[in-house]
Amino acid sequence: MNEHKKSYLLLITFVSAMGGLLFGYDWVVIGGAKIFYEPFFGLDGSAAMRGWAMSSALVGCLVGALLAGLWSDKYGRKKMLILAAVLFSVSAYGTGAVDNFTWFIVYRILGGFGIGVASNISPIYIAEVSPASVRGRFVSLNQLTIVIGILAAQIVNWQIGDYFMPDKSSLSADGVEWAWRWMFWAELVPAILFFILAFIIPESPRWLVANQKKDAARKVFAKIGGDKYADKELNEILISSNNEEKTDWKALFRPNVRRVLIIGIVLAVFQQWCGINVIFNYAHEIFSAAGYTVSDVLMNIVVTGVTNLIFTFVAIYTVDRWGRRALMFVGSAGLALIYITLGTFYYFEITGLPMLLLVVLAIACYAMSLAPIVWVVLSEIFPNRIRGAAMAVSTFFLWVASFLLTYTFPLLNESLGASGTFWIYGGICVAGFLFIRSQLPETKGKSLEEIEKELTK
Repeated sequence: MNEHKKSYLLLITFVSAMGGLLFGYDWVVIGGAKIFYEPFFGLDGSAAMRGWAMSSALVGCLVGALLAGLWSDKYGRKKMLILAAVLFSVSAYGTGAVDNFTWFIVYRILGGFGIGVASNISPIYIAEVSPASVRGRFVSLNQLTIVIGILAAQIVNWQIGDYFMPDKSSLSADGVEWAWRWMFWAELVPAILFFILAFIIPESPRWLVANQKKDAARKVFAKIGGDKYADKELNEILISSNNEEKTDWKALFRPNVRRVLIIGIVLAVFQQWCGINVIFNYAHEIFSAAGYTVSDVLMNIVVTGVTNLIFTFVAIYTVDRWGRRALMFVGSAGLALIYITLGTFYYFEITGLPMLLLVVLAIACYAMSLAPIVWVVLSEIFPNRIRGAAMAVSTFFLWVASFLLTYTFPLLNESLGASGTFWIYGGICVAGFLFIRSQLPETKGKSLEEIEKELTK
């Protein structure tokens, strides 16, 4: 691939991956805003209302993930990316503008809808435009932008919080009134940019072929890799699609597709139930149990965020060199070992630096393996004509698993203690390792059509 065509592929990949950046920002920004909006809406006395404010976006995630797959197969990937940009923009403005808690929740759910759409469509689009030799690396860029979005939200929250709360010991009236609003409004900048840029990228060529637009698909492939590449890709897609039915939900349950769908669902659930996200969602509780003060906890969160970013680059570098299976083995086995050790340290009440190092090691292991690679595999393994619908089902189960993980951690932590909780996560990682070993083939370097043929034979 010459530099000009590689630059074009990078451009359309990064535009699509802006969905990931907004996903990361929107998911994390509420955590920094809660200290200001909770007193504004008078939520201090109700744990249930505080929990609803934090988790309401998940309702939109579930609906968005399901509908995006079906709609993307019907209307196209590009239109769904534009829809995600609109949802993020409306949610960012509306959430910061309201004075009523009910409308606050409505706009948070809209933002969650955008997350559900973006988490589904961005990796699909990137996989469908990327040549097989670099597809893993390019799909992993979506995870990189998610991590950048998370860091951006943390930085924005920190800066705005500092501006409106110069006295760290108390909240100012201006802070309670305005700080949380500007935290949400800051999302408008990347959301509007994403909306504008989404119009300049082409439609997915594989979607175009599936909808009888072969000439348009060939033009896109030629712009990505040249005429020979376009002819080769188009020929493979046409051969693959000859015996396929038109997309519908019933097609997901055909015997040769059902196995692939089960693999996708299990991997999506495993990415959440491996337990790493509790470290992000409950960092304060985890580090406090390890003996850290509040100020130390804030610094440790920054350390984990930087680690997450650095090791996402490691994944991008290795995914097309080591392969998907190898990195999934590293993630599942590595996390199992780390969690067993972490649980043992909690059991013997070891505190301080050793605990921080184990947490950082767990995040590094996850960031270079399960975090990006599950999205790569999900974007690759499903047949062309049902990719959107199958991805929707897998992403739906991912968000259900995310909810269950987040909801059950405080219960497990209270009943079993930190040691027992992390031992359970270690056991789940062992089960994940065995599943990957027995069910997941290597997809590195294969075209999407070759992968489809291997998995649905």
